[in-house]
Amino acid sequence: MQIRPERPADIADIRAVNLAAFEGKTEADLVDALREQAVPIISLVADDNGAIVGHIFFSPAILLAHAALDIMALAPMAVLPTRQRQGIGSALIREGLARCRQLDAIAVVVLGHARYYPRFGFTRGSRFGVTCEYDVPDDVFMVLELHQGSLQGKSGTIRYHPAFAGR
Repeated sequence: MQIRPERPADIADIRAVNLAAFEGKTEADLVDALREQAVPIISLVADDNGAIVGHIFFSPAILLAHAALDIMALAPMAVLPTRQRQGIGSALIREGLARCRQLDAIAVVVLGHARYYPRFGFTRGSRFGVTCEYDVPDDVFMVLELHQGSLQGKSGTIRYHPAFAGR
């Protein structure tokens, strides 16, 4: 299996993975909207001998009190249900975080499972004084500093890309 950037020929398969992994089409529609509207983006696929079995997307987010900081949001991540629990999601996350570092992002935020994302170094945003624009439990909004101390003294609210609105 190879983790690689999406290609135009992958778009239908990426949509299919997101539709299979989530109830409804919200995440699949979000990926399509972000692909068209957000810059920069990181969109990676898990390619297993030509079959797209997983996908991850990163888009810019803004820490309102410090808008000049380069922060990325991880959302969504999807793996075909028949291929979950095989390390595909972990491989997508690790490669995605490496590419965020290459873009000189200082941090990544995620709304996700409180027991899954900490294994990659994510911690509660509240630890940094960083909150989410959405009303979510404290343990599901997490932040990963890509450079230790990069959020020191930089508290505030994270605003996701406008494509997330209403989803």
